[in-house]
Formats: sequence, C-alpha cells, structure tokens
Amino acid sequence: MKTLKFVVTAVTLILFAQVSSAQFIKAEVQVSGLTCSMCQLATEKAMKTIDFVATVEPDLNKNVYEISFKKGKNVNLDQIKKKVKDAGFSVSKLVVVFNFDQLKVSDNFHYTYGNSQYHFMNVGDKTLNGPVRLTVLDKDFIPAGDFKKWSAETKFDCYRTGVMGTTRTYHVTL
Repeated sequence: MKTLKFVVTAVTLILFAQVSSAQFIKAEVQVSGLTCSMCQLATEKAMKTIDFVATVEPDLNKNVYEISFKKGKNVNLDQIKKKVKDAGFSVSKLVVVFNFDQLKVSDNFHYTYGNSQYHFMNVGDKTLNGPVRLTVLDKDFIPAGDFKKWSAETKFDCYRTGVMGTTRTYHVTL
C-alpha cells in the first residue's frame, strides 16, 4: 500500500511540475468580417474584457490581433472565440505561443494543461522547448473548408466534437 501511495504521489508531482513549467504567452487572432476601424475597435474592446488577457494590439491591415496573457492565469481559447463572435465577427485563424519545457510530442500526442487537452495533429517526433507556435485546427478557429479537410483526414471523433470524454480537447499543429 505504501508503494502505491508513493507511485501515485510521484506521478502527480511529475505531472504538476510539467504543467507548472509551461504557460501560454500570447496569441495571434485573425478575424474575418472586419470592414472598418469601428469593427476593429469593437472587437479589440471585447477581447480586453477577458480576465486572462493582458494586452490586445490590433493590426487593421492584416485583421490580426496580438494578445498577450497575464502570467499565472488560465487561458481559455473558447472565450477568445466567443468574444470575437459576440462582436459580430469570426476567427479565421488562431496561433498561440506556448512556453514548453522539454515536452516530447508526436502525432496524436495529447497534452493536458489546465482544464483542457491539446491533441497534436500532423506532427513528427519532436521535443518542444521554449516558446512554440501552435496553430489551432478546431471548428470556428479555421475556415469551414479547412475544418472539413481536417475532418476527412482524421478518424478521431474528438476532432469533430472538440471533446474527449468530458474534457475540452483542442487540436493543434506546429
């Protein structure tokens, strides 16, 4: 019994150490449907109301917003998408920068961070260290045609639903 408790404690500490050393740093959100500076301003204001967002820097020429995140706060990518939709627009691309600490990934690897899971798609065997750009491939984070293409290429139901069991699962690639 003591051995089992030791193993459970050791595994928990290892997982906690891995999670605590990793963190989202920033994101680049490309928004479709923006036609004027008022649209840009409404979207910027909406994203600034998210509690984990530190700054929002728009680039109206590219319809991209660079968002930096507050340290120690849990980042919820669905909240970003919701704020953009609530402003009347849609996300056409989301790239997040995540700071990893020697994380070994491969195709279909699942990484748990916070209350979410990140399913790596179409990646080779790599070790991620330092800031790494991850492109989110889920519905409403990419154009509908791209989502359809990715849906046809994967056999995983979690890609179509965004959920594995009861856990929100984001699908990402490098």
